[in-house]
Amino acid sequence: MREVRPGPAPRPIPPLPEVEQEAAAAKPTSERKFLEGAQPRGLELLWAARVFWQFFRGFRALGFEGPCVTVFGSARFKEDHRYYVLARELGANLSRAGFTVMTGGGPGIMEAANRGAKESGGRSIGCNIELPEEQFPNPYLDKMVLFRHFFVRKVMLAKYSYAFVALPGGFGTLDEVFEAATLIQTGKTKDFPVILMGVEFWAPLMDFLRGAMLAAGTIHQIDIDRILLTDDPQEATAWIVDAAMRKFGLSYRKERPRRWWLFER
Repeated sequence: MREVRPGPAPRPIPPLPEVEQEAAAAKPTSERKFLEGAQPRGLELLWAARVFWQFFRGFRALGFEGPCVTVFGSARFKEDHRYYVLARELGANLSRAGFTVMTGGGPGIMEAANRGAKESGGRSIGCNIELPEEQFPNPYLDKMVLFRHFFVRKVMLAKYSYAFVALPGGFGTLDEVFEAATLIQTGKTKDFPVILMGVEFWAPLMDFLRGAMLAAGTIHQIDIDRILLTDDPQEATAWIVDAAMRKFGLSYRKERPRRWWLFER
């Protein structure tokens, strides 16, 4: 694996669009209260309207980006960790291949992938999330969209991506990568590449898939064959490029026209 040398100092994050600042400043309602069961109809209608507004903001902000590759991973790894270095090199490789790197926008693996893309002159996007303990966006983003609900954020991370790469992480990473795998397995989305990087970390999970789930018949061999396990950013990028170009006919078309009456900028 090539050594990734430190790049230039990060530039300050530009001011967010007005609508994003408004969303960031709003006090989040209690999702725990909502999930307790039926609420007054008026409150549930208001909640649905807020969800729609998040989707609208996401579509408007991300509809002109791409083609994207989404990178998942833990927010807890520091700059000197080997998985941070691996994610940074991956982001650089994806950028040089012409992809926009999309992450959850936070620190750790997300920062590393965004950083690699940014330092290589590519586009770097973050879909951040409001949390009780605030998760600040990393300083390597060209664009950041802030979401209140995890399920809206996951839709955005999946909708615009030609591939999904998961580096070591916790519950959130597992949730995201298995969400992508389920969408592919059930035919809800195309057979996009799913890549696990960090062979040592993911080996027990792959053993469980083969030794327990496959043996019990809860998944099929094809579900496992869709997953590439590697520690090589170049191999991962080549697999993604091959699938995007050959299998899905990706071409670099002219940018979509922006409609002023949809507040597109």
